[in-house]
Amino acid sequence: MSNLWTGEALIAATAGRPFGSIPDGVGGISIDTRTLKPGDAFFAIRGDTLDGHDFATAAMAAGAGVLVVAEHKLPALGRLNVGKIVVPDVLKALELTGIAARARAKAKIIAVTGSAGKTSTKEALRRALSAVGKVHASDKSFNNHWGVPLTLSRLPEDADYAIFEIGMNHAGEIRPLAKMVRPHVAIITLIAAAHLGFFRNLDEIAVSKAEIFEGLEPSGTALLNRDDTRWKLLSKLARTAGVECVLGFGEHAQADFKLLKYEADSEGSSISVKIGEREIEARIGAPGRHVVQNALAVLGAAELVGADIGKAAAALAMLTSESGRGRRHELSVPGGTISLIDESYNANPASMKAALDLLDAAPVHGSGRRIAVLGDMLELGDHAAKLHSGLAELVKARQIDLVLLAGPEMKVLAERLADGPPVQYRANVEELRPVLMETVRAGDTIMIKSSKGIGFSKLIDALTSKFPAQAANAKRA
Repeated sequence: MSNLWTGEALIAATAGRPFGSIPDGVGGISIDTRTLKPGDAFFAIRGDTLDGHDFATAAMAAGAGVLVVAEHKLPALGRLNVGKIVVPDVLKALELTGIAARARAKAKIIAVTGSAGKTSTKEALRRALSAVGKVHASDKSFNNHWGVPLTLSRLPEDADYAIFEIGMNHAGEIRPLAKMVRPHVAIITLIAAAHLGFFRNLDEIAVSKAEIFEGLEPSGTALLNRDDTRWKLLSKLARTAGVECVLGFGEHAQADFKLLKYEADSEGSSISVKIGEREIEARIGAPGRHVVQNALAVLGAAELVGADIGKAAAALAMLTSESGRGRRHELSVPGGTISLIDESYNANPASMKAALDLLDAAPVHGSGRRIAVLGDMLELGDHAAKLHSGLAELVKARQIDLVLLAGPEMKVLAERLADGPPVQYRANVEELRPVLMETVRAGDTIMIKSSKGIGFSKLIDALTSKFPAQAANAKRA
């Protein structure tokens, strides 16, 4: 296996000093001993609750080739029998390594931000571009002040394409990350009421997302959702930041990457997209209209970085939903099966609507029901009561037979649904779990959606632990 960094280059990148024997090269960069591979460089960063220096011995035992440690921690670690690169600040050293990796990279770089769909779009880009070249992309949702430099530091010098997800909770967080990444294409998927507790309105969220334009390469392109109500604001902010090429994707008549046809089924969608003078047909392997919107951004970005658009489009047929972001499970229950839609990773009003649309379009079998299991949307601040209450009209307008709710904010929705489908409300996920487990029956389709902090992944675990996965060739009830 080739080295990601030579020892000499890593010392230069971190601006550190060697202590002990430094290996000729390292195969990867790690900040977590649980996933560290032999030969990796272990950066002992200090997090909100844990200090990586406390895991230095574990890193050595796992086979780390070198440790990157803080100067003031060296006296306590000096006797460990592994080479070290000593720096004033380990997180800063990781940032410098990422910047060095970007400087040597030959890849076309795409950065993705937005209030919803960042990870799904990143994964769809990974799938599409892997059909035409070597792709580097962030793991999971590594989109913050340590996740972005970690992903950058892992960028192979010979990658053809690299995809970065950039997130934020507060104003000013995207700017430094975008300037590290220096993308050729910057995508903003959607502006919606996520993290609204830290902003006065959606315009402020748009302004913060627009910080991504400040990192664009001089000839770079801003790729925006033409159907978004903040299109005009975002395009103006891009121009103000000096971006000369601003393009849009969507159904809008003036979209540069325009959806012409959309036919959905329970397994995915078939679409036709106009790209320049061409019309591209594609099959999208994951269901949902919001997934199609992400796919438009993907095809637009693929075109902009010079990828073979036909091969990239064909690869989207193999797209699958990520865990917590629409992944589906077919589970065997007494008398048949149930379909489980896992949307437990995160939630805001826009993604709640998309998830409810998924449930509305999902088939049921026999006497089965569509069941929405909803938990609180977090970080909405003073807007929380209004936005949770507003979900009532979305629920009532869809074919939903039963609603199960938990969390303090969801109480207002339970009250608003008094004249809607049957509702069961509990204070928290622990109290809701037995209600859900006793409710399911053959033929049901169940969609579980909440912000991650509410812990609704426990409901997914409870169902998948109790009821075995359906065999691939088994028939639904």
